Amino acid sequence: MLPVLIIFVCTPLIELYFLIQVGDVIGALPTIALSLFTAALGGYLVRMQGIAVLMRVRDLLDRNQMPALELLDGAVLLLCGFALLLPGFVTDALGFLLLVPPLRHALIRRYFQVVPAGHAGHPRHDEPRVIEGDYRRED
Repeated sequence: MLPVLIIFVCTPLIELYFLIQVGDVIGALPTIALSLFTAALGGYLVRMQGIAVLMRVRDLLDRNQMPALELLDGAVLLLCGFALLLPGFVTDALGFLLLVPPLRHALIRRYFQVVPAGHAGHPRHDEPRVIEGDYRRED
């Protein structure tokens, strides 16, 4: 919980710092225009790559194969689009980095190394299963 809180507090402060620094160098209106341009360009690029991922998913489904990696690729593209729509240069840089397919696929492969397939979100079988409840005896 603490890392998520730190991300939600620190990210806007870092973005604000960089927006002020860039605005000091190139001016306020060019900074706003640059932020809007990166959001529009990023949205367009995410849409194009999202359509390509959707076509790969449909192709795999037509061949009766599970499109697991393609669905994760789409999920990362969704996060990428969210990062690009947020105003700021740090999140835009992160979003544009995730638009690079080899980097995105390396991130997905790394996820599978950390969380093995079939173990995400499942309870451990060596721990006892406890079901809590109330009981009342009626004679």
